[in-house]
This record gives sequence, C-alpha cells and structure tokens, in this order.
Amino acid sequence: MKQIYFDNNATTPVAPEVFDAMLPYLTEYYGNPSSMHTFGGQLHKKVEEARFKVAELIGAEPEEIIFTSCGTESDNTALMNAVEVSGGKRHIVTTRVEHPAVMNFAKHLARKSYRSTFLPVDSLGSLDMQAFAKALDDDTAIVSIMYANNETGVIFPIAAMGAILRERGIIFHSDAVQAAGKIPINVKELPVDMLSLSGHKIHASKGIGALYVRKGTRFYPYVIGGHQERGRRAGTENVASIIGLGKACELAKGDIKNESKYLSGLRDKLEKALLKNCPDARINGDIQNRLPNTTNISFEYIEGEAILLRLDEQGVCASSGSACSSGSLEPSHVLRAMGVPFNLIHGSIRFSLSRYNTEAEVDKVIDIMPALIKDLRALSPFGKQK
Repeated sequence: MKQIYFDNNATTPVAPEVFDAMLPYLTEYYGNPSSMHTFGGQLHKKVEEARFKVAELIGAEPEEIIFTSCGTESDNTALMNAVEVSGGKRHIVTTRVEHPAVMNFAKHLARKSYRSTFLPVDSLGSLDMQAFAKALDDDTAIVSIMYANNETGVIFPIAAMGAILRERGIIFHSDAVQAAGKIPINVKELPVDMLSLSGHKIHASKGIGALYVRKGTRFYPYVIGGHQERGRRAGTENVASIIGLGKACELAKGDIKNESKYLSGLRDKLEKALLKNCPDARINGDIQNRLPNTTNISFEYIEGEAILLRLDEQGVCASSGSACSSGSLEPSHVLRAMGVPFNLIHGSIRFSLSRYNTEAEVDKVIDIMPALIKDLRALSPFGKQK
C-alpha cells in the first residue's frame, strides 16, 4: 500500500537535494568547524554559505541568523532574551492559539512572577486587534505572535502589529515556523525584531532551526558556553544539518510562488469535494487569509481520532492538530479559542500538503472519505446518525 502523507505541518520528508548536500558532511567531512587545522576549519566556510541561504529566504543579512536546534529553541531563546534585556519589564503578550513552544514558555514565566497576556481570536481564528492594542503597557517586555497558525493555517497581521510595537519600542518576535518557505517573508520590510524558523517544516532534517535577530537588537544568549554563532548560541555546530537547512531554504525560495499556487489548488480541490460529499462538515479558520497548504475540517458527530485510525488503515497520514500536542487527550486549544463547538472540535482533521503531494493522492482521499465518514457516523456515540 502506497503511503499518502498529508501531515506536512507536523514534519516534512527530507528533500533529495537536501540529503545529497548533507551526506558528505556526515561521512567524509566530519571535522569541527572551530578547529585550527584545515580539515575542520574548511567547514566554517560551508556553514557561512548556508547562513547566507537561510538569510536570503527571509530577506535578512547573514549575520542576523543564529543557528539553533529547532523552532522550539528559537522561540524559547527569543522570549528569554527579551526578559534578560528588558530592564526589569515583566509583561509578555502572546495569543491563545500559539504553538506550545511559545504558549508554555509564557506560562512558565508567569509562574515566576511575570505577567503573561494571552490575546483572544475570533471565530475565524483571526487576531482581535483591539485586544492587542489594549494589552500593551509600559511594562511589556516582548510581544510574541505566530506568523501563521499550525492547525488552521490562518495568517496573522504581523506588519500591522509590528508597526504599532516599533512606535512603542517593544520587542516583537514572530514564530514563522509554519510560514517560512510557504509564503514570501521579507524582514527588511517587516517590523519584527526576531523571527523563528525550523528545518524539518521545509524539507530539511529534524534537529536544526534558526533565529533571526535584527541588527541592533540587544541579545543575551540562551545557551551559554563556547564562542560559536558569534557568542550568541554555544555548542559545536551541527554542520550537516546546517548545510541541509541552507539547501532547503534555497529550494523554497526558488519556486515559492508556483509552489504556493500548486498547493492551494490541491487543497481547494480536497476541501470542495469533502464539503460536498460529507454532510455536516465545515472548514475551521479564515479561508481568505491562510497558508496555501493547510485545511482544517470538522466532521460532526465523530471523533477525529477514529477518522485518523481509519485513514491510517488506508495508508493516509493526517492529523487532529499540533504534533507537539497530539499526546494529549485534551481538545485543540486553537479551536477552543476560536469558539468552535465541542462536537466539532473533537471531529476536526488537519490535512497539510507539500510539494511532493500529487493530484492523484488528493483524488484517493476524496474517494476514501465519504464512506469512511458514513461508517463512523453509524457507530457514533454523539446521537445524530448520518
């Protein structure tokens, strides 16, 4: 049975070009780039070439890129840095729909006598801008708001928020893990001070990420030790993965517009067919303002976990929400924040596509789903049968 992988917001397959770029640095060129000898020292140039490619993807300068181990480390670093350099300010502003990497770190700080404000969203998952403006005060150390939501794909008004924060001199961080490589980002035009990326969301390997820190932003390292990353993030460089991330960013930048058009076409075809052929289904999130690869659909009267198990039997991989929360039986905090009814939250499925998905795969899922939904509703404990 051929596997159909529609869970690319959780992780992506490593691109063949990325694997080929990484392989020599896992086998032949295994030196430490901080070494004095030529064998190790020659790798420093390759790390800097990769830094340039990562910077190019988001319109940054190479010296504004810090390599990390993942998006979570990048997010944690941004928040902790703001606390360290804020001059005693103790207020953090974020949203109720953030990834756990930001949300749980803000809760952690709240337990240490910091104030954390979690901004609401509306029924489409869009930010309440009035609540945003009202939340800011002279004690605000940082605002951290995701560029695009990992469960619904909804894109947030980063430019508008950044303009307000720049006027007030408040540090602004955006978790762009889901957005980078899917939609154009240019930090030269975007008023953000820090921005997080993750390799395994854009066809690089797991275990590598990056944090953009705008030139002139005060910065205090989160990982302390050696001199690596210009003293901003200690630890021997993960050379192979850094090179892989550079290649992945190069690939993403090269065809981002055409890829976006291709993915939105596949997504729209999938959505239209499922809404037509599966009664009592609805899309969660703002369909006019979202990532091109993501759809979140609720099927009433059914448990999402049951849908996922049936899909898995058919060789289809999807998700009921964030992979970092999937071990929990709690309903999606994103859909709860949007006010989605309980019976729809539990029947929600996220399909997230990548450049490697095909129309034939979409057709297969379209063919599978109606009978699958009908069978599960016949067994549903929620009352109404369809």
